[in-house]
Amino acid sequence: MTRRRFIADEVAGDRAALLGAHADHLARVLRARIGQNFDIAAGTVVRRGRIRSVSDDRVEFDLAEEVSAMSLPEITLVLAVFKFDRMEWAIEKCTELGVSRIMPVISRRTDSHLAAASAKRAERWRRISRQAAEQSRRSSPPEIAAPLKVADALNLPGALRILLAESEAKTLLRDVVTQTAEEGIVLAIGPEGGWTVDELHSFQQAGWISASLGDTILRAETAAIAAIAVVSSLLYSL
Repeated sequence: MTRRRFIADEVAGDRAALLGAHADHLARVLRARIGQNFDIAAGTVVRRGRIRSVSDDRVEFDLAEEVSAMSLPEITLVLAVFKFDRMEWAIEKCTELGVSRIMPVISRRTDSHLAAASAKRAERWRRISRQAAEQSRRSSPPEIAAPLKVADALNLPGALRILLAESEAKTLLRDVVTQTAEEGIVLAIGPEGGWTVDELHSFQQAGWISASLGDTILRAETAAIAAIAVVSSLLYSL
């Protein structure tokens, strides 16, 4: 049986702990008991962890041998802010699919109320991604940055920077993902209604490659999930 994996809040030598609501979920919802074994992501490695103490706000582990952890490709998702319930779903699923970092951006077509509330939403997005990372047995959640302006995202580093655009009629995403490097791949997904003409021009001027997922018009959350799935699959096959 596959052991559940948790990402430690504290690590010191051969000890680790989950804290607060994180510990409460394990202690009360999953009814953890002293002596149970789990996989614990402890910094840069994953180790076997045996529960040594349990309370509602702290669960402590003794750490044993290191266990194997999958290596994920470097994929950054630049995601224009859209309706929060749909965006949360996209963040959860893209985390499961292996995205390395998510950078929310305020685009021209981002609703002003969502733009104003997005900074306060970032911590919730991080909690969602952490839970998804544990569920999918990742050793760490993706980094989620505070929301940026589009102009601040134009010069992000990456071996390959791809802008998903409905206006791109010829080039498919699968046809441009032919290389990777330590700097990784960066994908930009627009908001509901897509990028404006000025934004498309700015990305192109900054050296981004425009690509499409096909002829159909996808919701922003569908496009994000589909794009990460396509890129992850292609990178694993290179």
